[in-house]
Amino acid sequence: MKEKIAVLLPAYNEEITIQKVIKDFQEVLPEADIYVYDNNSKDRTNELARQTGAFVKFEPRQGKGNVVRSMFREIDADYYIMADADDTYPAAEVEKLLDPLHKGLADMTIGDRLSNGTYAKENKRGFHDFGNNLVKTLINSLYKGNYNDIMTGYRGFNRLFVKTFPVLSPGFEIETELSIHAMDKRFKLVEVPITYQDRPEGSESKLNTFSDGFKVLKLIFSLFKDYKPLIFFSTLALIMLILGLIVGFPVISEYAQTGFIEKLPSAILATGFMILATLFFISSLILDTVVRQNRMQYELGVYDYYNEKHNRTHR
Repeated sequence: MKEKIAVLLPAYNEEITIQKVIKDFQEVLPEADIYVYDNNSKDRTNELARQTGAFVKFEPRQGKGNVVRSMFREIDADYYIMADADDTYPAAEVEKLLDPLHKGLADMTIGDRLSNGTYAKENKRGFHDFGNNLVKTLINSLYKGNYNDIMTGYRGFNRLFVKTFPVLSPGFEIETELSIHAMDKRFKLVEVPITYQDRPEGSESKLNTFSDGFKVLKLIFSLFKDYKPLIFFSTLALIMLILGLIVGFPVISEYAQTGFIEKLPSAILATGFMILATLFFISSLILDTVVRQNRMQYELGVYDYYNEKHNRTHR
């Protein structure tokens, strides 16, 4: 049976570039189905996409994460390529993303814009480069990864990854969520350097550097709490313990010398810090057990996927 490839293009007001992006992918992947998900565009994006031969669907909930959620649920394929519809990623280099998937070397491939310097050269928004490096450093440190481009929008996936990925993010945080989920669940990841080019004149980015950057940092914090509660809450417990010792040491010293406690407010505050430290530490142990159980359930769900695939193949 011939393997099915789906090209996924989230789109919001991309009438300037949408036809070129579709045609570029049609040229290099004539066998692929190209899906454009129009996210409430106010221009001719969906009309032009239909004229060029793409399958056009609508996602009424605003935000790239909401679009990706619908794409992953609704589209059935063996391999998926996801790219932005703004003509910043080269369709001509799509085989770099597909090859590791075909060979079974990767569950997700990452189009790395940063390592060859093309993003730094083409990108005209200074804080974006800083933000990419900050997010990369944070995630690699927290999840013991070694990846160059965490927030790229050019990725490839196999069916296993797409059909077992729970999309939680509503907006541009989706790339960060994809990367963190893949590292946490130990999927096979392969980065391939790709050429990046800035948007053509007249095409405007929908990404707000500061508000969307804050959402990404908030997501990293939230997923770190959810995925690694032992480290997260143990760190809070340690902070509370240190504060309790700092506040309580003068009280203990006074009691040792005089047998009395005159710094009653400090004693109460120190006791509060110690109680919080204990609660945080106990919470870390309980939540770590819960996360471990959830991870086991997820792995069993992956086994169910393979059994379903095996049965489907041998019918």
